[in-house]
Amino acid sequence: MTAYDRNNIFGKIIRGEIPAHKVYEDADVFVMMDIFPQSSGHVLVIPKAESRNLLDADPGVLSRAMLQVQRVARAAQQALGPDGIRIMQFNEAPAGQSVFHLHFHVIPVYEGVPIGRHGESGKADDTELAAQAKAIAAHLT
Repeated sequence: MTAYDRNNIFGKIIRGEIPAHKVYEDADVFVMMDIFPQSSGHVLVIPKAESRNLLDADPGVLSRAMLQVQRVARAAQQALGPDGIRIMQFNEAPAGQSVFHLHFHVIPVYEGVPIGRHGESGKADDTELAAQAKAIAAHLT
């Protein structure tokens, strides 16, 4: 497996070098809106610890991250009212990973609305992303 590259886009976002539509941040994770959403309200939960993906992540980091994935999924459910929530995580390019920093996708699913492919619809509207981030953040408990 290829070594972790700390200059990946998520590493830069976590360090504040690139802006993001932040939903939540603590010592362990950075949570933000996906700017190329597969569905309205698509959120990313990104552990701050440097690991390429699930395969090289510290078990303690995974444990803390999954607690946040659950919190964010519940908050998205309350804020956006989807009919379901899909959780996704990819390991290496052949499996669909495109940013090589461990992250989890929390994707609201709406009955009758197909899930898009990443980037298929282009970049989401910044005003809409900011409103979704604020709404989800308001339901984090």
